[in-house]
Amino acid sequence: MDIALLSMALSQSNVQQQASVALMKKTLGQAEQQGNALQKLMSSADAQSIQHAAQPHLGGTIDLKL
Repeated sequence: MDIALLSMALSQSNVQQQASVALMKKTLGQAEQQGNALQKLMSSADAQSIQHAAQPHLGGTIDLKL
């Protein structure tokens, strides 16, 4: 086996692995930011107003029979 060729292949594989890990870290950071933004949005939203916006015809009137 050619030692130089094996060394170059190993070095190239190492660089590719480092690039993959760096990309994965960046993607994970973006996903974490989006999750935090979603949590903030959900905590600031009023559940009752969201339900009313989704189904505005519910809860407007009450039928009472005595």
